[in-house]
Amino acid sequence: MKVLFLILSVFVPNVAFCSSEEVPIIDLTQHWVGYTALALFAFSYILVVLEEQLHLRKSKPVLLAAGIIWVLIAFTYNSNGDNHSAEVAIRHNFLEYAELFFFLLVAMTYINAMLERRVFDTLRDWLVLKGFSYRALFWLTGILAFVISPIADNLTTSLIMCAVILAVGEGQPKFVAVGCVNIVVGANAGGAFSPFGDITTLMVWQKGVVEFADFFKLFVPAVVNFVIPALIMQYALPAGRPQSNDGERVKMKTGGLTIVVLFLLTIVTAVSFHNFLHLPPVFGMMTGLAYLKFFGYYLRKQGKPGVDTSDMPTGHVIEDDFDIFDRIAKAEWDTLFFFYGVILAVGGLGFIGYLGVTSEFLYGELGATTANILVGVISAIVDNIPVMFAVLTMNPDMDQVQWLLVTLTAGVGGSLLSIGSAAGVALMGQARGQYTFFSHLRWTPVIALGYVASIWVHFLING
Repeated sequence: MKVLFLILSVFVPNVAFCSSEEVPIIDLTQHWVGYTALALFAFSYILVVLEEQLHLRKSKPVLLAAGIIWVLIAFTYNSNGDNHSAEVAIRHNFLEYAELFFFLLVAMTYINAMLERRVFDTLRDWLVLKGFSYRALFWLTGILAFVISPIADNLTTSLIMCAVILAVGEGQPKFVAVGCVNIVVGANAGGAFSPFGDITTLMVWQKGVVEFADFFKLFVPAVVNFVIPALIMQYALPAGRPQSNDGERVKMKTGGLTIVVLFLLTIVTAVSFHNFLHLPPVFGMMTGLAYLKFFGYYLRKQGKPGVDTSDMPTGHVIEDDFDIFDRIAKAEWDTLFFFYGVILAVGGLGFIGYLGVTSEFLYGELGATTANILVGVISAIVDNIPVMFAVLTMNPDMDQVQWLLVTLTAGVGGSLLSIGSAAGVALMGQARGQYTFFSHLRWTPVIALGYVASIWVHFLING
């Protein structure tokens, strides 16, 4: 999901962490505390990158690093007679995380509810049983990844589409490899033009630097980013079509489509809260969670009874066992805690002062355009979330065209390498041995062509 990146992720502005109060900042960039914090964060992120090899959950090292970094900061400030500034700063960071946490928790709960109702399984089986050619499946899965990821997250979308590729691509490792690359590019591109499509776009929206409707100015650049590599990669596909599969189709459970509608209504509620009431979008999402909770109550009370096969002689029947708290429990908790560790750790490094020189260099000497393009390239090496959080907290003085540019590059830059996005990392595990780092790397020049073209189109239509 996402070590060089930390070179950028520590570039967080000092003043960005002062809430409504101005707090005095002690420059610790040349202090042993600063060096220790940098080393801690570097080491923790190396462990994150090596998650698959070490079988160590990525949240563990960053949680510990965040805690130690803020202990060092608080100790230093207290030693200088300031018992207040560190508290103000960490509260501000924690509030930012809390908004992101509850927003994502609601979205994950809805996605898990759709999974439980077999919404995505039904879609997968429909595609598998239709008997499409390899080229048609390549385009269908890529387009669906592009279309679904703006509403769902790009990770879930990629896993669903990869399941289709694996189901029909048995015995065709080339098709699986190219199809997975296409899915990763499509999902990341689709998530770049929607506030809900990626964690980075969500952070940009919640920060208020780009309004909801303005994200859709990135739709055409995102299409270009997806289509150009796909047009070239399709010529590497095998000819023909997979063998038809006449297996039994999965049947969607009662209420599956209703939950999809409720999720869309929840998104509308979040947008309305933000645009018309000027409330944080997370409050709209929490209100939308109530929709699902009431519908879950309805399912349990009115759900279609089913025979309990474990107690057949008695003919005992059970009602629909949908439980909203089971869906909440199945949220990606490791990912949520990983975000906590990253945001608090990067926030601590920013409060220490590792931003002034870098901010001046990136956005002062290099200029906003070059800096924002580099953000996308760095996102391919590491996770784009801390990179975007660093940019937001840096808060460089940019116009909307540049804010949209960095939103685009951070979103699609991760497609350049398989390790650059959560989608790519997940698919390397799901299609192990067929979709690998090097099978993706083979297409990096083509993906880079789409990356450059999308930036050019952005300036052409939005500049």
